[in-house]
Amino acid sequence: MAQADDGQSGGDATAAATAGERGDREEIIVTATRRDVRLQDVPLSVTAFNQDDLDDLGIVGYEGIAQNTPGIVVNRPTQNFNNFTSRGINTNGYSAGLQSAVAIYVDELPISANGNSTILDPNLYDVERVEFLRGPQGTLFGSNSLAGAMRIITKSPDLDDFEASANVDLGLTGSSSVRQRYNAMLNLPLMTDAVALRVTGYYRNEDGWIDNIGTGIEDSNSLEAYGGRAALLMQPSDRMRVKLLVSYENSKPADSSLTNPNLGTFVRNSDRPDLFQGKLTNYNITVNYEFDFAELISSTTLSDYDASFYVDLAGTYGQAFPFALDAYGYDDLFVQETRLVSRGDGPFEWVAGFFLYDKRRTVDFAYRSTQDYLDAHGIVGLPDEYYQRFNSYTDQSEIAGFGELTWHLSDKFWVTGGLRYGNTKVQSFTRGGGYNSNYLTVAYCTEFTALCGGFVPPFSGMTPIPYAEGLKVSDDRLSWKASASWKPSDSLTTYATVSTGFRTPVVNARAGLVSQIDPNDLVIPDGAQSDSVTNYEVGLKGRWLGGDLTANVAAYYIDWQDIQVQANRVSDSIQFATNIGGAKSYGVEFEFLARPVEGLSLSVNGSLNNAKVNKLTDSEAAISGAELGTRLASPHFQGSATLRYDFGIGDGKSAFGAVNVSHADSFPNQFPNVPGNPAAVSPTYDFTDAWTNVNLTAGTKLGAVSLTAYVENLFDDTSITYVHPEAFLDGRYARMRPRTVGVRADYRF
Repeated sequence: MAQADDGQSGGDATAAATAGERGDREEIIVTATRRDVRLQDVPLSVTAFNQDDLDDLGIVGYEGIAQNTPGIVVNRPTQNFNNFTSRGINTNGYSAGLQSAVAIYVDELPISANGNSTILDPNLYDVERVEFLRGPQGTLFGSNSLAGAMRIITKSPDLDDFEASANVDLGLTGSSSVRQRYNAMLNLPLMTDAVALRVTGYYRNEDGWIDNIGTGIEDSNSLEAYGGRAALLMQPSDRMRVKLLVSYENSKPADSSLTNPNLGTFVRNSDRPDLFQGKLTNYNITVNYEFDFAELISSTTLSDYDASFYVDLAGTYGQAFPFALDAYGYDDLFVQETRLVSRGDGPFEWVAGFFLYDKRRTVDFAYRSTQDYLDAHGIVGLPDEYYQRFNSYTDQSEIAGFGELTWHLSDKFWVTGGLRYGNTKVQSFTRGGGYNSNYLTVAYCTEFTALCGGFVPPFSGMTPIPYAEGLKVSDDRLSWKASASWKPSDSLTTYATVSTGFRTPVVNARAGLVSQIDPNDLVIPDGAQSDSVTNYEVGLKGRWLGGDLTANVAAYYIDWQDIQVQANRVSDSIQFATNIGGAKSYGVEFEFLARPVEGLSLSVNGSLNNAKVNKLTDSEAAISGAELGTRLASPHFQGSATLRYDFGIGDGKSAFGAVNVSHADSFPNQFPNVPGNPAAVSPTYDFTDAWTNVNLTAGTKLGAVSLTAYVENLFDDTSITYVHPEAFLDGRYARMRPRTVGVRADYRF
């Protein structure tokens, strides 16, 4: 495979198996340690895919990455709503108000810092590499990389060569849902060895396969998405490079993909479409300057992300009366990272850097009924169907310094130490000018009069919501890493690593709120403090027979303290964040690749994991619904295998056939008991199905053109892959996409 950042790419033992037709035997280079390093020498677990690997496996998004990466599960209720679990570190698949335990980066931009809001599905075309780093990455990738980090590294312009590529993917899901995906790239050297422009664009139009009986729309979860990026690379001297990047992505699913099994396999019910749509605009300037002793990299990013979060909440009360949230969020983000990376061949290698992150997240909340319901029950005095409106914003900042030092005591033995010290601040505000009402109480007592003692209170009209300044939380944290690596032979590297990570504190926007329906229910607490993990890991990485046999194995033990958890107040389903004692997670991950004969490759990867709560007080059990020994939301086994055969068909042309099988065991969606009522099993507690997905591909390469036919989900498995942990949704279950057949055509000049 080719080289890494600004002309680098890589793959892991699994992804490399797809490269059989390319005769790939080169060493794999990754930048997981912020410098170019052979994958087999990195003292941590990394899986990487370059563009060819993604294309060969048919990976266009998070699901394919997770299915082919050991130890990873993506909790995906619907498009643009993603939360990764790495090494079992997750309490549920939703995590209201919490940061994801896995940081997601597009180049230098962290896009996963939205808590329980939408996380955009980025387009994975013309990327240099996707790297998935397992275990805490707090030293180099900051807070909120508690359990790992996924990096999507886009391709930089090529100063020397004209390039062009295009991809068309046409598929059919089920019997009638058409899938269309189009991608294109153009690379133009504008001045020899000095200036080049690279432009990428994409468009997706995909029919849905889920029927919404509430709206009456068949195949309601259709998708339209489009966007692109343009990068201008300038090299004014042999020592200096400047890259200007602008990108835009707009993802517009027409409805949620969550279903209600009681209504049918692919059936949902909401009064209007649930919308999880997102628009991401990103501006970046990256400057590289090579001093004699080190390379200076400065990356400055401005980004804005607009996202809708429209969801029918009527399932909270069994669809007895209309209750919904139409929210729209606006993120304004500034990220600056400056680092020095040592050069030279001495025994010491080092990285030192500075990081600044500043974000304002503004959300317009609008809770609604319907005008028909208001008219039918004589509820007057509102300007429209919305019974509550307010605007809030959260300011979050992080400033940190970090560094890593590697000392090569010999060619066979080296040690690495890393530190990151930073300060994070979080504060939420409610702007004045909004209003509230007692609509929920009136509607609840109207529909459940007996539960209200036969009394239905009168509607009180609008109550102004005043300006409110939330609790300001500040936290100083130190993350560190230490590792030792030993090469007993040129073909084998072993390592032992201890690393730490943490997440930023969480402030509950509705802290102190008393339930309108049951004043004796829990009062919303202020928030949750930082949680932290310590990861102990040993591993080996072997590469024999010129790369025809590769094995990577890692064993780990993780101690998770002060776990940030989601809790739901029973009476009105208000979400809030808090902390509970601790958990442990331990397991083994493996990746194997073998090419026994020319053209034939077999790769297998997987993980065995056991993650459960091991520290819990009675009060923590009551507020969270957890129990000692409760499993965390992760499967015991997860893995995949790919068998591929490449062969020549004459005149320099080639063909291939491949089968890819991925599997995940069943796992729980949340803690088992009702928060605030630990004696009662939560009605939303459930398990995913154990699922197996089989994909077939076959194709041919005819010079610059490649043609591929594929079948995804060969056996049309409808297993449940995700269960939403909250009762407000009528449909809480996500299933595997039905069998999809199609063809892809690729052109590369």
